[in-house]
Amino acid sequence: MPLNKSSGNMYPFVDYTWNAIKGECAHDCSYCYKKRWVKQSPLHLDERELKTDLGSGNFIFVCSGCDLFSPDVPKEWIERVWEHAKKYPKNRYLWHTKNPRRLASLIEPSGRDTACVTLESNRWYLEVYRRAPPPIERVTWLNEWEGKRMIAVEPVLDFDPDLFCGMILETLPVQVNIGADSGRNNLPEPSKEKVIKLIKELEKFTRVYQKKNLGRLLK
Repeated sequence: MPLNKSSGNMYPFVDYTWNAIKGECAHDCSYCYKKRWVKQSPLHLDERELKTDLGSGNFIFVCSGCDLFSPDVPKEWIERVWEHAKKYPKNRYLWHTKNPRRLASLIEPSGRDTACVTLESNRWYLEVYRRAPPPIERVTWLNEWEGKRMIAVEPVLDFDPDLFCGMILETLPVQVNIGADSGRNNLPEPSKEKVIKLIKELEKFTRVYQKKNLGRLLK
């Protein structure tokens, strides 16, 4: 199967997405864009994707449509995805998750691998996160990853500026991506002033990428 060219609201610094694991995600986050689909398929490994030519010199977002490291994904599936990626060592891979505990225990980092973890806020919003691990746990386990680290603050939820900034910087991220809720899910969002303060503080220590949808909160 062919690689999917990164487009739409995706990260422009990523060349392609590759989705070998498809279907419903166990985290069940309230804002998930897949909930807008009429019906999601059961979680499954798409064997055809394991025949995909991943090419050379690409930056690939692995499993952009489903968290590869959610608790209901069998370890064997994760290992098969990783083994296929290793056949193409001249690529770079973005492993994006809300469950870095499994990522750190199953994927051995190399210079081509970046672990990206979602941190919407420093606060615990049970009605939003649902079955996803709390933010503080995500930070703790991301710090076990010895490779490059990236943080995704999307959708950004209301936060405590000093605490949240400290939490993010604790992970020593090479980049922080910040975006807003594109689906208008009536989430608890921060003020413009808080978002600007967060960006300015983070830019003192790391690269910050502002997604286009963040513009709504900065008006």
